[in-house]
Amino acid sequence: MMFPISKNKPCFPLSAFTKRYSSFQSTKSVIDKAATDGELRVFIVSGEVSGDNIGSRLMSSLKKLSPLPLRFHGVGGSLMCKQGLSCLFPMEDLAVMGMWELLPHLYKFRVKLKETIDAAVKFKPHVVVTVDSKGFSFRLLKELRARYNQQRLENCPVHFHYVAPSFWAWKGGESRLGGLSEFVDHLFCILPNEESVCREHGVEATFVGHPVLEDASEFYLARTFKPEELKLEGLSLSKYSLPFDSTVISVLPGSRLQEVERMLPIFSKAMKLLKDPFPKLVTLIHVAPNSQVDHYIGESLHEWPVPAIVVPSGSTQLKYDAFGASQAALCTSGTVAVELQLARLPSLVAYRAHFLTELIIRYKANIPYISLPNILLDSPIIPEALFKACNPSNLAVTLEKLLLDEKMREKQVVASEKLIRLLHPPESKLSNIIHCDDLESHRYTPSLLAASTILSYDTKR
Repeated sequence: MMFPISKNKPCFPLSAFTKRYSSFQSTKSVIDKAATDGELRVFIVSGEVSGDNIGSRLMSSLKKLSPLPLRFHGVGGSLMCKQGLSCLFPMEDLAVMGMWELLPHLYKFRVKLKETIDAAVKFKPHVVVTVDSKGFSFRLLKELRARYNQQRLENCPVHFHYVAPSFWAWKGGESRLGGLSEFVDHLFCILPNEESVCREHGVEATFVGHPVLEDASEFYLARTFKPEELKLEGLSLSKYSLPFDSTVISVLPGSRLQEVERMLPIFSKAMKLLKDPFPKLVTLIHVAPNSQVDHYIGESLHEWPVPAIVVPSGSTQLKYDAFGASQAALCTSGTVAVELQLARLPSLVAYRAHFLTELIIRYKANIPYISLPNILLDSPIIPEALFKACNPSNLAVTLEKLLLDEKMREKQVVASEKLIRLLHPPESKLSNIIHCDDLESHRYTPSLLAASTILSYDTKR
């Protein structure tokens, strides 16, 4: 069962506050608390592109369900700003990957953290929501809670964190969950194994489903396209035409500037090695909605060894059209590995980092895989090229095999069916999650489940 977003108007009758409000079961809910102010104030923070997507969808769902006007303030990207976020500073200021790589940015992070805390306190929110980026998010929530205690506030904002920390990926990770309840009131989990473990360690949590399910219907349509049918209107090289016998590879170097700077040159050299076995090779380079990444890739294209078309990933339709037009994909490890599986596009996942970060990962990692589909299925369905193995020669060899080996390709396509079933809550659990009686279960998406939980949350717990 999939959960496409309803295109209908908000299900609450707009003419009467009392009718709209009656849809929420709790009599001490966040909405009840906000009603005295005549508006619901939400302070929301996201530090990277994937979080901007999650945050924007949550904001949209809150607007659909809330019986009160909403005001949003905090930190986010272009998608969240389109939903009405009053943004403190560019989200890119927080988008740093890796452990060692963070050190040069620590002072800036401290400055941004203080700025964010001061803004949150001044905003007087009813709800604080942080999305992923746990390093910054947890420090923010912890220091905000300390500030409330210092000021002896009676009506403290409720703290939600969307995307549980990957405790299952690290040795001893579960032991760190216990302290979260001191500053996180509720966690939204996107993976099926997380909710029960969080609750066992005293952290309130709800499995709402993976964010990629928001576009589930488009994933199912994606594999119906053929290379010669790709629509290029709106792409940066719109006059470029794809011959019917082209070999098309989607290239997804990442969403953060640091990772793109590290991965794109490796990907470029791999494409150069593929020119001989695939003389009609064309690459579709997906660019995340990040101005720094956009500029860097634009500057790098003049040295790209094969014909390339830039696909702006901020456009959902163009992205999935490109997936459908491709025979394979090469991506940096991240959420996109799940998207490619749902799009039934055979792919290769690659990852490099600073050598000290790689050393720490090797020592601390509790799982043998890095891509989420492999982790959830506990099987190397998707080939991974990690650390030293992530070199142009190895990438080219694996991609050539992926393009030519039908059994290898079919294995990934078949596995996607099982993955889909794992990524959303079972129907038997929906009745325990759903808090708005006016919405039918088939209209639910992960963001609507999260929004319903926020609005109906019992503030007297």
